Amino acid sequence: MLVLVINSGSSSLKYQVRDVAAGTVLTEGLIEKIGMGNGGDGDGEIEGPRDHAEALEQVDAAIHQELGGLELAAVGHRVVHGGERFAEPVLIDNEITRAIERLNPLAPLHNPANVLGIRAITRKWPDMPQVAVFDTAFHRTLPEHAWRYAVPDELYTNHGIRRYGFHGTSHEYVTRRAAALLDLPVEEFDGVIAHLGNGASVTAIRGGNSVDTSMGFTPLEGLVMGTRSGDLDPSILVFLGRAGWTPEDLDTMLNRESGLKGLAGNNDMRSVVEASESGDAKAATALAVTSYRLAKYIGGYHVAVGGAKALVFTAGIGENSHQFRALVADRLGALGVELDAGLNAERSRDPRVISTAGSAIPVLVVPTDEERAIAEATAAVVSSSVAP
Repeated sequence: MLVLVINSGSSSLKYQVRDVAAGTVLTEGLIEKIGMGNGGDGDGEIEGPRDHAEALEQVDAAIHQELGGLELAAVGHRVVHGGERFAEPVLIDNEITRAIERLNPLAPLHNPANVLGIRAITRKWPDMPQVAVFDTAFHRTLPEHAWRYAVPDELYTNHGIRRYGFHGTSHEYVTRRAAALLDLPVEEFDGVIAHLGNGASVTAIRGGNSVDTSMGFTPLEGLVMGTRSGDLDPSILVFLGRAGWTPEDLDTMLNRESGLKGLAGNNDMRSVVEASESGDAKAATALAVTSYRLAKYIGGYHVAVGGAKALVFTAGIGENSHQFRALVADRLGALGVELDAGLNAERSRDPRVISTAGSAIPVLVVPTDEERAIAEATAAVVSSSVAP
């Protein structure tokens, strides 16, 4: 089955066409600057397609150029927020699209763009099966004591304020790959998965299920990230609000100007590591804060899973920054974690163990592949919907 995987942002559209049976990528690309230009009309410079529908025309043209007469069987969409309703991938219809749209207030930077992508596909290929795969779905197994905030109950019942968690598609995929690497049935896998990219989260896995995760009501909570603050005292926001900061000011500061960028002036981990190694004190502090925060979560989640059978690093930073992995591991001596310096420094796209034989907890690097996970989930949903 050929599946088009769509990851739609507010001004971008990332796509892959995958042969699910073969596990291969046939073509992929990224359309940027959507809605930032004139689409070719007038005398101004053409910056990008007018809207997601026009961007999809570019995707269609690129696919036909690369794949010729091969026909798509389905489209799978990454949808960031599924709220409490969606605990698994679903076949999209008009009601599902509206339900996703009603969740826009919970993910205002993501869900509206996801809906734009869905509607663009619906207009162009009205008979094409579409499947929504939710970032939050894997975390629907969180027990109430993990997802509840200690705030008045009406905030949950009236506004849905609770911990939802994100990066679930990645965490679920990596959980399965890590269990296979350790030759464990996934239902026997207890571990801690650290998805470290510009956005970062860590998840406690017990019996193959998510039982706690660092991101919460929004993707802001938890770890120090590229431009996001992660955890901080909520009274800081009250203090700043009384000092004249608007909600928009606070949102921009917390989501776009904090994290590595706020501490080191740069949200690229490679640049921060290089600056630290060159003696930049701010960069060194940023790495210390970021690695310490992650190590605290790992220690807590080791308890939450009843003793982790593995610590797993994944995503851009987790897979590629051996320096940051070492900084984190150095803080985990109390857990008996020991990295093998040579194995840690090796670069590979394969799942692998990077700890010593004597490490009390195996440390793994498992590359994530969210697009593959979305394509496989899409194929499964579509196949089951047409089964006799």
